[in-house]
Amino acid sequence: MDRTAFCGIIAVLFLLGGCVERQLTINSEPPGAMVVLNDEQIGKSPVTVSFNWYGDYNIKISKEGYQTLSTHRLLKRPWHDRFPFDLFAQIFYPGTIVDSYEWTFALEQKQRIDRDKLIDNALELRGRM
Repeated sequence: MDRTAFCGIIAVLFLLGGCVERQLTINSEPPGAMVVLNDEQIGKSPVTVSFNWYGDYNIKISKEGYQTLSTHRLLKRPWHDRFPFDLFAQIFYPGTIVDSYEWTFALEQKQRIDRDKLIDNALELRGRM
């Protein structure tokens, strides 16, 4: 096999190679909460987004009448995204690998503060000072 034919086969393999689709779905209880992922507003839950890297993600979820939740989660790389398997998964594998994750967060309702109790607490605190 001459060099040109070999290079042509390699080029075809790269063009026909597979790919990896990465998706993250974020749910909330109750649904319909605004989701902010790494300081980027991505929509109301349930919401699905594509991502390019694994690692630590900051999440902020808020909804009227509920306490805002600020937390973080770790997305660990799967085996097919580690060297040397990533080469085969992203280039030589003929199909598409869908790598999907789903996180669910429960929001707590806001607690209403009794105005009279708040004033009594403030007066008590002022008396102690």
